[in-house]
Amino acid sequence: MILDTLVRSGRYIALHPAFARAFDVLANRDLTTLEPGRHEIDRDRIYVSIDHNEGRGREGARLEAHRRYLDIQFTIDGGEEIGWMPLHQCRHPAGPFDLSKDIQFFSDLPRTWVAVPPGHFAIFFPEDAHAPLAGRGFLKKAIVKIASTEVPATGDFRK
Repeated sequence: MILDTLVRSGRYIALHPAFARAFDVLANRDLTTLEPGRHEIDRDRIYVSIDHNEGRGREGARLEAHRRYLDIQFTIDGGEEIGWMPLHQCRHPAGPFDLSKDIQFFSDLPRTWVAVPPGHFAIFFPEDAHAPLAGRGFLKKAIVKIASTEVPATGDFRK
């Protein structure tokens, strides 16, 4: 997991070939004008999901993990808080991995909570379980989904 401000996003470009394009979209597009939902950047390889939600609080946030995509979660407006835990430490799956939605939920409690204020982002790799929407109040955020080339689509990815 990485937490930082969009102003310093350039230091992370070398971590993935699609990060430059993703951070360019976050920095140079007026995200406030995009309707909620999915907006493709590069077909299935990179897309941004605009979400307008009420925060659930820590007690309502659920740990989730993805295999095919990594997340760059960027707060546009509101007070986002996200729980985090290394995926290999998750012991309580709340159901099977949903391949069509690229998600698995866990009933474990996050070990760490981080505030992600407006203008900040958090990057979650496939080895990071995360519990978004743990803040309170109305929240606008952009989640850039980037296809990972390092993770198999099947098998137990908690190892």
